[in-house]
Amino acid sequence: MTDETAERVAIVGAGLAGCLLATLLGRRGIEVTVYERRPDPRAAGPERGRSINLAVSARGLAALEQVGLRKQALERALPMHGRMVHPPSRGQHAAPNFQSYSADGGRAINSISRAELNHALLDAAESTPGVRLRFSQRVTGVEGGRLLVDGLPGDPAGVVLACDGAYSAVRGSLDGFGRDHDFLEHGYKELTIPPRGDGFALDPDALHIWPRGTAMMIALPNLDRSFTCTLFWPKGDFAALDTPERVLAHFKEHYPDTAGLMPDLAGDFARNPVGSLVTVRCRPWVRDAGGTLVALLGDAAHAIVPFFGQGANCAFEDCIEIDRCLEETGGRWDRALALYQERRKPNTDAIAEMALDNFVEMRDRVSSPVFRLTRAAQHALERRLAGRYASRYELVSFTTVPYAQIPARLRRQNLVLGAAAGAVAGLTLAAALSVRALSRRSRRSR
Repeated sequence: MTDETAERVAIVGAGLAGCLLATLLGRRGIEVTVYERRPDPRAAGPERGRSINLAVSARGLAALEQVGLRKQALERALPMHGRMVHPPSRGQHAAPNFQSYSADGGRAINSISRAELNHALLDAAESTPGVRLRFSQRVTGVEGGRLLVDGLPGDPAGVVLACDGAYSAVRGSLDGFGRDHDFLEHGYKELTIPPRGDGFALDPDALHIWPRGTAMMIALPNLDRSFTCTLFWPKGDFAALDTPERVLAHFKEHYPDTAGLMPDLAGDFARNPVGSLVTVRCRPWVRDAGGTLVALLGDAAHAIVPFFGQGANCAFEDCIEIDRCLEETGGRWDRALALYQERRKPNTDAIAEMALDNFVEMRDRVSSPVFRLTRAAQHALERRLAGRYASRYELVSFTTVPYAQIPARLRRQNLVLGAAAGAVAGLTLAAALSVRALSRRSRRSR
């Protein structure tokens, strides 16, 4: 990169990660320009039907702490201490069961409005010296050391940080970013359960799940006492419900406890779009594009499906890692970004696989009595072996243990428990044999 552009840092995308990163860099004394294709969402409002409420947990809160937003976020969040599972039933209400997320029942993930958190991060970035926000600026790529804005050469930039989502225009404009898009056959559609009188229609202390085998619906509480529901169905099933009568009939059969809670069910179903669920696997994340150093982060580098609630939490960790690497390398962008990729890539690969597996858990396993017994046993072990045993959910949601270390830790725990169980069984067998031998000798002596 030339001297002219060396200190020109551009962030593409003013979503959650872009705003957090801009604030972190601005506080480091780096001048940053943030480009966003949308109008300012604080004035224009969010895109309809595509929010999927955030479940912010330990990793996201640790990142927000770095920019002074943890307390504000929690004040505008609703804690969810567990899952409320609504089992399958045919034409009648079945009693839901509550499954605590933590062994002591005291830990919670936090339901936060994506739009509201984005507004808070935009405010933080805008108030940080050296950070400029440019809205309605659609960056379509990087060429010749310059950003392309609506296909035309724009400002020069020495460093471009692409936070522009799973279908990143920056990534797509450049050769060399090997990428793979793995789409689920399922899509998603949002619905709303409005407040009931002056309260919530469902328990607000839980993430509600309606597991239905090949399909599922979830609901997260909002501060206005409504719930945002998200349906995850095979895409063909959405098309089959092509009249209000069919929508209502389907819900009365498969989700009977919610059909009467959504007065505008058919209207919401018709209006809101069907979103796609994609896992993006990309390598490298960093490359030199004709004198401009380009790096991908968040969904542009590693989009994951939302079933562990870790998409935003994971992207926030990317931002913190870039900031840390700049500190460790004395501000050398080339070294810092190479180190960032080396450290984060194994972690994002790990959470991508865990998120896919958690879809199967939420869709199929949570309503199983065997699953509930297994979770109860895990919680008992967590209480008895505090600090030495932790479930996967505990490690992902309530710690900042690197994602890539979690599978190996779980294997070690299982080996130790297996060995301990084997030792106990062996001792029990030896004791039984010893008692039997003593009994035989006693009979002979008589």
